[in-house]
Amino acid sequence: MHNLLSPPEGLGKLASFSAQIGADPLLIQGAGGNTSIKEGGVMWIKASGTLLAEAEARDIFVAVDLAAMRAGLEDPDIDADQPQRFLLAGSGLRPSIETSLHAVLDSRVVVHVHCVNTLAHVVRKDAEEILAKKLAGIDWCHVPYVRPGARLAREVRARLGPKTNVVVMANHGLLVAADTVARADALLHRVVEVLTVPPAAATKPNIRSLRTIAGPGWRVPEAGAAIHQVALDPGRLKQATGGSLYPDHVIFCGVGAAVFEGKLPRLAPPVFVLVPGKGAIMCADASAGAVALAECLGDVLLRVPPDAHLAYLTVQNNTELIDWDAEKYRQTLNA
Repeated sequence: MHNLLSPPEGLGKLASFSAQIGADPLLIQGAGGNTSIKEGGVMWIKASGTLLAEAEARDIFVAVDLAAMRAGLEDPDIDADQPQRFLLAGSGLRPSIETSLHAVLDSRVVVHVHCVNTLAHVVRKDAEEILAKKLAGIDWCHVPYVRPGARLAREVRARLGPKTNVVVMANHGLLVAADTVARADALLHRVVEVLTVPPAAATKPNIRSLRTIAGPGWRVPEAGAAIHQVALDPGRLKQATGGSLYPDHVIFCGVGAAVFEGKLPRLAPPVFVLVPGKGAIMCADASAGAVALAECLGDVLLRVPPDAHLAYLTVQNNTELIDWDAEKYRQTLNA
């Protein structure tokens, strides 16, 4: 796929698998998630800001020097959070900001998803207790929240056992590793199956009232949009406005959620506004990524008991995400 390097055997299968999971919003939202394959000291990984759903239609994988990437995690003079430094062929794209996360696993194929059913567990304060029961029989580890990138990669590496092939990351998502694409696929679906939580019954939003409230620059999502459900249940509304639950929400939707208080903001409008008891209103020029993450919030909270105690990102967590150059770059590509 690049003129200086021959693509490894299996990259085509990885592209097909990536496109498949990328088209499933319960696994991937917008430009989130990433996949990789290693061969001969080279790791081919999804480029930052690209869509897994387009893996068969576009060249979204870039090649990085695996040994150099791993060495960068050990050397304080090398910034492992600048994965473009380890590129082996120019393509105009940067490697995923989570390149180092893939590098610390020895398995040939690594898959990282922001699985809704996983998120429904890892945003809870009692996540480890619940996961221990559901993941019995699987060699897995749980990693506390730290900002994605090199710090997270080091935290994951410190918790890996000799045969650990499933990593559940607090307030973030799921990582699975295997020697082949087929085995990674099977493992991913095995974990997702045991973590699947049926969504709560939906309530019908008041579309007519929402249209009355929405003015120029705003639109009302279709009645079946999951984001409406966040505003229609007092428990979910409280959960959504309590803070941010995972990084991509902060990146694409901002911190927490805004609630309608008599009029819609004109200056710096939020991606969406929750109207208690009625539903949600969306900013008309919200990016596709922002819309996907707003919908993700609804999908996640429909799978979390309204009275569950949630673990929110801290003010510092939010700030370092908003000010991070790597995420500003990803946002730009998805504008």
